[in-house]
Amino acid sequence: MSERINISEASAINLTRSSAAGAAILRKWPSLNNRRRTGVVGPYLLLESTLDACLQEFVAKPAPMRHLYEVHTSPQPPLVSAVLSEEIIAELTRLRDFL
Repeated sequence: MSERINISEASAINLTRSSAAGAAILRKWPSLNNRRRTGVVGPYLLLESTLDACLQEFVAKPAPMRHLYEVHTSPQPPLVSAVLSEEIIAELTRLRDFL
């Protein structure tokens, strides 16, 4: 995914500081051969914890398999939707190291 993230450094750092301890859920889609299975209701729960813990667990997964995982959190418009994109997760993780 080559989409460029339009988040200012200051906004992302403030978002990371304020929401790292917030509630989040890590979910995984059932898969077969590294592809989401069709005909399933949705992803299942892997971890219900803080956003920081879910981000750490997400980035610990092999990169080619990350498309099977979702991090759900409280939406914080306009930067964060209820389900975080892989790009937003990468940016929040990168910025978390500076805090």
